[in-house]
Amino acid sequence: MFARTARGPLARMGTNRLPQNYRLPSVYHLLTEEPGEGVAQDALARDPKLAMIEAALLVTDEPLTARRLASAAGLGDAIEARRLVRRLQALYDEDGSAFQVEEIAGGFQLLTRPEFHPWLVRLRRSTNDLRLSAAARETLAIIAYRQPIMRSDVEAIRGVQCSELLRQLMEKGIIRIAGRDDSLGRPVLYGTTKKFLQAYGLKSLKELPLADQIGTHDKRKPEEADA
Repeated sequence: MFARTARGPLARMGTNRLPQNYRLPSVYHLLTEEPGEGVAQDALARDPKLAMIEAALLVTDEPLTARRLASAAGLGDAIEARRLVRRLQALYDEDGSAFQVEEIAGGFQLLTRPEFHPWLVRLRRSTNDLRLSAAARETLAIIAYRQPIMRSDVEAIRGVQCSELLRQLMEKGIIRIAGRDDSLGRPVLYGTTKKFLQAYGLKSLKELPLADQIGTHDKRKPEEADA
């Protein structure tokens, strides 16, 4: 999915308050700049705390945990952050926005909705660094379902040598060295990364489709992962 990433003053702001020269857009209809005291005048308006959560999600290019969101927005705890994220999700749904907040890879991320993928993929095709060959996807699938796994086991399953494919997948940041096996020579074990979860829109490895679901599963393809 495509996550819009902002740059500038917001990206450099402190964790406890907005920059002094920062003004929220008029759509937020704030009556005060003090957190907790703003009163929304319409159903889609944001109060200061909710606006801070939205700003934090906008500037990041990776999922933020509820604890990190709470710290960035100066909230009391992760529970409050989760409550505000749920409220923001509802606002995006009610507003018919092109964006949505998804819970993936252990955190929350602002992403575009699936129906916009075909157009966004075409726009970003030239910079798509997660385009994978069929052999790479096959190797990645073996690692995802059998991790932690040795290279020799991957090669035994595929029936071909996989050193170069493993190197490519590691360069793309979607697999990692997860440890070493206790067998002779202590060979390296491979596993997937947080970026893998992001690429497939998964909260955790528990959401990997079962074997009988793979043919009809509607998760994104890796070549569309950074769209």
